[in-house]
Amino acid sequence: MAAPAFDRRRVNGPEESFPPIFIDDERLEPLNSDNKRRDGRASEDLRPIFLTTGLVSQANGSAYIETGNTKIACAVYAPRQLKNTQYSDIGRLNVEVKFAPFSSVRRRAHLRDVEDRTIGQLVHQSLLPAIQLHLFPKSSIDVFITVIENDGLEGCVASASIAASTALADAGIEMDGMVVACCAALYKDRIWMDPVTSERLAARGALLLAGIPALGTITNIWQSGNVTTKEALQCIEVCYAQFKDIHDVVVEAIKQSKRAKEAQNAA
Repeated sequence: MAAPAFDRRRVNGPEESFPPIFIDDERLEPLNSDNKRRDGRASEDLRPIFLTTGLVSQANGSAYIETGNTKIACAVYAPRQLKNTQYSDIGRLNVEVKFAPFSSVRRRAHLRDVEDRTIGQLVHQSLLPAIQLHLFPKSSIDVFITVIENDGLEGCVASASIAASTALADAGIEMDGMVVACCAALYKDRIWMDPVTSERLAARGALLLAGIPALGTITNIWQSGNVTTKEALQCIEVCYAQFKDIHDVVVEAIKQSKRAKEAQNAA
């Protein structure tokens, strides 16, 4: 029997193949049959956080964060001297956010859109009060954030703020303290911490809180949807209560990065 003729100029697939099965999480109900969150978390629980530094070797500082299905990489290039611009005693902070085409259920375009700019502005507002820009005259601090996978807009902003703050510390940028962020969503009479996409779509409102736990200050608050004043204060209270745990994760990641660099230099 003659062997089948293969076209070596192309990638030949298997003789038998089956179409992949995709589950659209956006259409899932936020609660299971037991009236609990689908991932098993309690209302006040955050998704587990994985945070590390040194992801991009060419950058001055970098960080990578995972919170559930949200995955974000951040690179910092700073300080950079500004050319062909008017002299300024205060440096400039630039934040650019870009979604990978495969980061969402629906494939995204390569060009930046309104959502990219919105997240960039929110992260910029969260980081700006913490950075000592007066130490970088006529210089810029450039923060580039790449969203590899997105599972909830508010959670994406919070994770991006944490990753950017960690990357700035990894780059040796002087700051007043580490910036952390947390979000909460309102579903009927319940407050869900760190909502995923399905929970956020079912919720009637959400609130994002960013701050510097070491100084006890708030750097940014963003509210969306239908939230009353009383509910907003409750969300701020529960989000602020989570700052210490998130701050401990960030500090531990920086300590591990420092120990790894010291071991590398000693070798």
